[in-house]
Amino acid sequence: MASGANSLMWFRKGLRLHDNPALEYAAKGSKFLYPVFVIDPHYMEPDPTAFSPGSSKAGLNRIQFLLESLVDLDLSLKKAGSRLLVLQGDPGEVLIRCLKEWSIGKLCFEYDTEPYYQALDEKVKGYVSGTGVEIFSPVSHTLYNPADIIRKNGGSPPLSYQSFLKLAGQPSWATTPLSTTISSLPPIGNTGSFAVSEVPTVRELGYEDLAEDEMTPFKGGESEALKRLRESIANKEWVANFEKPKGDPSAFLKPATTVLSPYLKFGCLSSRYFYQCIQDILKCSKKHTSPPVSLLGQLLWRDFFYTAAFGTPNFDQMKGNRICKQIPWKNDDELLTAWRDSRTGFPWIDAIMVQLRKWGWIHHLARHSVACFLTRGDLFVHWERGRHVFERLLIDSDWAINNGNWLWLSCSSFFYQYNRIYSPISFGKKYDPAGNYIRHFLPVLKDMPKEYIYEPWTAPISVQRKAKCIIGVDYPKPVVSHDSASKECKMRLGEAYALNKKLNGLVSEEDLNELRRKADNESTNLDSVSRKKKQKLID
Repeated sequence: MASGANSLMWFRKGLRLHDNPALEYAAKGSKFLYPVFVIDPHYMEPDPTAFSPGSSKAGLNRIQFLLESLVDLDLSLKKAGSRLLVLQGDPGEVLIRCLKEWSIGKLCFEYDTEPYYQALDEKVKGYVSGTGVEIFSPVSHTLYNPADIIRKNGGSPPLSYQSFLKLAGQPSWATTPLSTTISSLPPIGNTGSFAVSEVPTVRELGYEDLAEDEMTPFKGGESEALKRLRESIANKEWVANFEKPKGDPSAFLKPATTVLSPYLKFGCLSSRYFYQCIQDILKCSKKHTSPPVSLLGQLLWRDFFYTAAFGTPNFDQMKGNRICKQIPWKNDDELLTAWRDSRTGFPWIDAIMVQLRKWGWIHHLARHSVACFLTRGDLFVHWERGRHVFERLLIDSDWAINNGNWLWLSCSSFFYQYNRIYSPISFGKKYDPAGNYIRHFLPVLKDMPKEYIYEPWTAPISVQRKAKCIIGVDYPKPVVSHDSASKECKMRLGEAYALNKKLNGLVSEEDLNELRRKADNESTNLDSVSRKKKQKLID
């Protein structure tokens, strides 16, 4: 590229100035620099048919978080003598127009492993090839380049965390100081006929504002991300001794984790910078926890899932996914809706789902509880249906991690001990015996005595009246009996695992339907036996 030509920085994720190699390269030797973000209707257009406010892909809390992140990015760019140019439309088509009209010689954007962006980037690269425009697309959203790890593993991704760690080793950049500030950027050239706008509000995108109690308490942006990071790592002992399974999923006044995941998802915080900050603390600590449970271990889990997702075709579905067990899940809309809308009759599960809808964030152990309950623990509903709800409502919803976790928690891949389940009654009680979390998110149960708060259907009617909460009227009866439902789930999974083993994973739709019919018959027989037993007791 000729020195002094124009360059375009295309922001998608990576909404930050610190550790942004694509932005640094775009600025180097350029006469004019155009920082662009395209409002993509695929993600942002309102969908009135969706089950919660938002687009077809994202709930309004996540859209709001993204807009706040863009406002913050724009302010940072202005301090450096630039600004964010917000355009609207199909990103591929908009970008191609920009390249032509602004005589761009250098196009820079952060590499993205998601299938949607892979296809989009191929489209843009296809146009650019032969035009003489230089493309620079560095890997900076993850600690490692997933393609490198897959290559080291002989062409397929490692499917266990330990084998991933062995292959990964120390990241190549780990000991090099990362650039954390950009003080000045080249000016913006003439934008020509483009309708460039400021960052829009949710109203300008066609949404109603969310009610105060429906809004996430977490605010988007790099400034907020760096502030949260500083606060998290100020307690060096907490960083050194962080142990993932020991967090408290019921802590909501002060969550028991860093809540940095939404900032990593949008790249408001660089995972590489976070890694170096943790390493600096660990170097000075006499003793500290180790992966997989340590804070560093959490960042490495993120890369583990990114690598597995990048190297596995159809990673986000059961069919055609070679690492996913083929299981005859139910597609029960009633059960799914009860779970999604906090009406299962299990207060621990329902309270978590209320927090998810209102905050767009729940503790990882709370995610484990509700995902297990929907799939292999109680309801046996397809993990793809639950994944879809999480994908919409979480502000940190991340394609690789969300799908990876649902595969894991449904015992479809990575983890296969399906007899170990999270009880929807005793698991929450262990952390919060008084049920304060439930009382906060399900105020209908706020006066229920603690003896009954996790199983209100067992409370005598006099207690229910006193608590002003009649089960079956003010709050639902349980949609299943946990004991019998979890036994049935284990039976169905046992049969599915046996069939997968017998057919070496090549299970057809017909095989699954046959298993479904068999399991349904067994379930009907069990029901009639238990009804006869009950009848005998009455007689």
